[in-house]
Amino acid sequence: MSDTSGLTAEEHRSQVRKAATASVVGTAIEWYDFFLYGTAAATVFAQVFFPKSSPYAGTLSAFATYAVGFAARPVGAAIFGHWGDRIGRKATLIVTLVMMGVSSALIGLLPGTATIGVWAPILLVVLRILQGIAVGGEWSGSVLLSMEWGDQRRRGLMASWAQVGVPIGLILGTGMMSLLAFSAGDAFKVWGWRIPFLASLVLVGVGLWVRLRVMETPLFAKVLETRQVAKLPVVEVLKKHPKEVVLSALLRVSEQMPFYLYTTFVITYITAPDIGMSKTFAFLAVSCAAAVELFAIPYFGHLSDRVGRRRLYLIGAALLAVIAFPYYMLLNTGVAIIILLTIMVTQVQHSMEYGPQASFIAESFPTGLRYGGAGLGYQLASVIAGGPAPLIAVWLLHSFGWQAISIFMIIGAAIGFLAALALPDRSKIDIGDHAAYV
Repeated sequence: MSDTSGLTAEEHRSQVRKAATASVVGTAIEWYDFFLYGTAAATVFAQVFFPKSSPYAGTLSAFATYAVGFAARPVGAAIFGHWGDRIGRKATLIVTLVMMGVSSALIGLLPGTATIGVWAPILLVVLRILQGIAVGGEWSGSVLLSMEWGDQRRRGLMASWAQVGVPIGLILGTGMMSLLAFSAGDAFKVWGWRIPFLASLVLVGVGLWVRLRVMETPLFAKVLETRQVAKLPVVEVLKKHPKEVVLSALLRVSEQMPFYLYTTFVITYITAPDIGMSKTFAFLAVSCAAAVELFAIPYFGHLSDRVGRRRLYLIGAALLAVIAFPYYMLLNTGVAIIILLTIMVTQVQHSMEYGPQASFIAESFPTGLRYGGAGLGYQLASVIAGGPAPLIAVWLLHSFGWQAISIFMIIGAAIGFLAALALPDRSKIDIGDHAAYV
């Protein structure tokens, strides 16, 4: 393992910069791959993998396979959380990156149901599970790589750089799909959608080059030196910090659930006949919304270093309840500029929670159990919030109308608000001091 204790001040600053860059770039590539699937599920997978279903049933089936990836994310958090707290952040993150890239490329090569029959949707689900496992192990490692290297007085900002990878991945994914949908025409549904999945192999090569240049974090290196490595980190964190794991998951309901309504379900919603926007416009709107978060996420991460994580998070959760009904009322106008601005502005509310969220969750666990604890808390929300959200929204819209989706959002806001109230705000403690968690 690399020794960080003998670094000069300039070498340490260089590692901080490299760690932040590796955190952003690697996470962006992982989420590029993950969001590609969501975009494809909203546009072409129903025809390619579920061609005999009605449009409603096909969309449900496509989003069901989308949700499977979320169900796999806690599994990835447990697997890679174990090794991230045993051998280190860097090695684990290299494995997750390769695993995601290969899985995505194979989706790009997967024949449709018309060619190989029932094996097509089965293999699609298997590859989606592998994507979910990879991204499940990615998040906490990326957050810790940056946060544990950076200035401990600026942990909110440093941890938020991993979060910035999410809108970058969203811009790359929807941008590629938008470009191909516009340029390939009818060929997009036949073969054009495959190109962005295959391109992930090139991006993985870039990500590996960046991550291999970063040393292990000083905080975890100290755990190794003092022989405080847990034999079964995931088991130990569940025994010693169950409250923090559960609250971290519930905390995310008010953030993750609306995010996938804002970025995935919205594509289906505004391209339906009632509103009638084109897929190209929908992709563009979501990409513009992601661009807002490129600035909003680090800003609110930085602001949380000044005002505290919990206070900022509570305001963000409350805002979700306020905008739940106006959001769909504005989309329903069918006016392109109003829809575009609505989709963009809602990401400010999301960033108010997502910016401080990484440090809020990661600070809840001691260094030797942080990879597994933060990862489990973060990814368990995928099962109850992010993964089912588009699927539930499709059903609610079909059965009760858009108002039911707004109520769904308000319930999510209340859950996140109460969880944030209950989770201790450790933004001012020394996270390297194990005694602070006893």
